[in-house]
Amino acid sequence: MRPSIIAAILAAAAVGTIAQADGNHGEAHAVLPSDAKDGIPADTDIRMVHVHRRGAQVTFSMETGGTAGTTIPAETGTLAGAGAQAYVWPLSLDPSAVGFETGSGTLALVATAHPDFDDTPLFDENGDGDLGNDGAGWHSHWVVLSPNDGCGEGMLSVKDIPEGATPELPATWPGLPLYIDSPGFSPVLNGKEVSLTVPLRPEPLAFDGVTAGLKVNANIHAPLLCVTDVFDIASGDLSLPGKLD
Repeated sequence: MRPSIIAAILAAAAVGTIAQADGNHGEAHAVLPSDAKDGIPADTDIRMVHVHRRGAQVTFSMETGGTAGTTIPAETGTLAGAGAQAYVWPLSLDPSAVGFETGSGTLALVATAHPDFDDTPLFDENGDGDLGNDGAGWHSHWVVLSPNDGCGEGMLSVKDIPEGATPELPATWPGLPLYIDSPGFSPVLNGKEVSLTVPLRPEPLAFDGVTAGLKVNANIHAPLLCVTDVFDIASGDLSLPGKLD
């Protein structure tokens, strides 16, 4: 990911593609189309990003060229170097909209799966009575992304929390030294589409769509969780051109 893309994601630039809304943001729908790509797994090839608001509930959807959720990292049995697969909706909203420190970075909603660790300690997603073995199933996070050359020049990471720092964090923060929230919203994977419905204040927002791979640092130290592979970006440049009024 080039530094120019980093600048774009940090900007709040937004030009709506398709949007319909009433005057008080009660219901709105926006669509961001994306061209087909060659040479990437079909389930990472973004064809369309939809965002729909109904009252205080917003549904984020991503249509792909294949069966959504097919690609999951192989289990390695160790946290160090563990991989994660993710569908990501970067947003223009300030991270404080979901309980993070104001101005801390770029807020993103994520649907992800990672078989080597469980970062949703409050929830038993697979229903087996064990709260600590659900990472391989698709689940949700709010994260704050920030540029981090420790992940490679021009790359992003989930923002680290330095030792001793006490930033504002959501109530369902899972206790990791990261700007990450585990709110327990369940992704829905249906054929070629993955979607997440979350509560948000009814305010305008700009959005994009990304499919990506992440990896835990081999020394389990800051940067702890890096974006290592970007398979597809709906806009092509992370300019957040989708706009929900």
